[in-house]
Amino acid sequence: MPSYTVTVATGTQWFAGTDDYIYLTLVGSESCSEKTLLDKPLYNDFERGAVDSYDVTVANDLGEIQLIKIEKRKYWMSDDWYCKYITLKTPKGDYIEFPCYRWIIDEKEIVLRDGRARLARDDVNAVAKQHRYKELVQRQKNYRWKEWYPGFPMSIDAEAYRDLPRDIQFDSEKGVDFVLNYTKAMENLYVNRFMHMFQSSWSDFADFEKIFVRISNTISEYVMQHWQEDFMFGYQFLNGCNPVMIKKCTELPENFPVTTEMVERSLERNLTLQEEIQEGNVYIANYELLDGVSANNTDPCTMQYIAAPICLLYKNTENKILPIAIQDLNKNPFLSFPLFRKSSAIYFFLGGQYWNAAKYVQVRTEVSYSERLALVNQVGGLSSLRQVQMVHVLSQLLLPHVRFTIAINTKAREQLICECGLFDKANATGGGGHVQLVLRSMEELTYTSLCFPEAVKMKGLDSKEELPYYHYRDDGLAVWDAIKSFAADVVDIYYKDDETVESDIELQAFLKDVYVYGLRSNKSLGFPKSIKTRDKLAEYLTVVIFTASGQHAAVNFGQQFDWCSWIPNAPPTMRCLPPTEKGSVTIEYIIESLPDRGRSCWHLGAVWALSQFQDNELFLGMYPDEHFIEKPVKEAMEKFRENLDKISSSISERNKNKKLPYYYLSPDRIPNSVAV
Repeated sequence: MPSYTVTVATGTQWFAGTDDYIYLTLVGSESCSEKTLLDKPLYNDFERGAVDSYDVTVANDLGEIQLIKIEKRKYWMSDDWYCKYITLKTPKGDYIEFPCYRWIIDEKEIVLRDGRARLARDDVNAVAKQHRYKELVQRQKNYRWKEWYPGFPMSIDAEAYRDLPRDIQFDSEKGVDFVLNYTKAMENLYVNRFMHMFQSSWSDFADFEKIFVRISNTISEYVMQHWQEDFMFGYQFLNGCNPVMIKKCTELPENFPVTTEMVERSLERNLTLQEEIQEGNVYIANYELLDGVSANNTDPCTMQYIAAPICLLYKNTENKILPIAIQDLNKNPFLSFPLFRKSSAIYFFLGGQYWNAAKYVQVRTEVSYSERLALVNQVGGLSSLRQVQMVHVLSQLLLPHVRFTIAINTKAREQLICECGLFDKANATGGGGHVQLVLRSMEELTYTSLCFPEAVKMKGLDSKEELPYYHYRDDGLAVWDAIKSFAADVVDIYYKDDETVESDIELQAFLKDVYVYGLRSNKSLGFPKSIKTRDKLAEYLTVVIFTASGQHAAVNFGQQFDWCSWIPNAPPTMRCLPPTEKGSVTIEYIIESLPDRGRSCWHLGAVWALSQFQDNELFLGMYPDEHFIEKPVKEAMEKFRENLDKISSSISERNKNKKLPYYYLSPDRIPNSVAV
């Protein structure tokens, strides 16, 4: 009688093993096998990390194996099991791989196809078509859309993290319970000793150094030493916590009444301000998004304020970007002295600290940008789970890049941005302002803005000659090109021509689901609801992968510990209104405006926790779960990794002996997906 050798691999994560009974059924083109218990007497099967083999004898010739069924039945009490893969050696000596990489919970049956990626049109027999249909129906039952907040992109229908399907929850050892990570951060940073003085102010700038006791970080220490210098202020717009806000200034906004006379002491080329603008030497960062956003009012004992500045930046003859004027939009621009400018620097140098006061009122808006990226990626991830069958090339390609994104967003709603969450404790936008900010940020989102080269070009920042040392741009373009080359290679393997793209019903259903449901048919966003060519498909996949990996890494890790742990450089809130008179600013005024001891500690713990990689982090190009089994796509993956390694090496070489290294877009530091 024919005999098959079945090899079953159990996951290595915590609690992956099971004591439950595991049954196997082989489904062939001619017939099906009997349901067989996979069991070795006197041997503990399906332990964590185990690879177990079994001989399955069948009565009749099954023909070509179409699929296999795995069924779990409880032994004593239900015990979840994580199956990595199953391989089958046929009586003819052929090997067939069945990737699984999912949890089997309760008393459930799952059906697996072999790992060859297929489009819907490739399934020609009734068994395959029926399996494809049933899986998609079940997926759409498991992964449903729900509105979390009016105006936000749609999210998954789950009230809490525990309600998520098991397959998209975190691995146990990942430990991304933010509260626990946060508590650990507070202990590691030795800041709990300040918490009993929650609402008391610091004494002076040097007093902030007390919470640097256990910190050893090259960038943060350099920031601490140089934060008051103008070159450091401007540099952060390029490669610090503000890399997405700067753009070339082609004309001054009407509500920004800056004249040559106001800034002429800062101009170095004997040109008027308008001439400098025409020469391409002036840049602008406009935080009008913050204008009118509600400040945190969750603590009745402490007033908090938000500024909405416009900052004018000047490229001097040494190619350094320096601030020359700041306007707070929350103030009437036609007051007698609404502008903080270097032509008034005498007040700064005489001890007024006026210029620094203007600088620190820039409450960061990058948090909203990072949240927006996570929301967009959640839409793509959820749509792929709903509309694309597991053996489809898109599912296999995108799964590593949407891993844990839905879970981290759900955790954030429970612990970060919820009422009385961590945002409310330390941030000026807590208490609802952060929601307003994300809503406004979504109004600026477009598909084109997520195409990195186009976004850079639209801001007038694409020229390396005009704006050198913009590492965010240079590294981002390199990573984008590597991803796009990889996406194009994969598309060309499975889509032989444009007609194949246009006729792929699951691809088109995925695009429509993103557009119609996830993004609520918002035409202004410019997302395509159908794609007809291989080039456009490669671009779309590049947007999804780059946004989840490189773009998120740049704005998340760049806005965290390196640049924001020195509180005066990037305070999360301020407790006094920005001054309006030249002589009203003193050191005492600034210290009183900065976050108190308690909020500084909450903030420091948050930026530390959000900056840490997990022990089992998967970085860009790492695909340990082998969903793809075909040689051509494995070769494409290897080529992708080689390109990424070259980029990492180039960045490492550039960063040697740099006091301000830029590494946020080094592929070996870019997580595959949004998971923090």
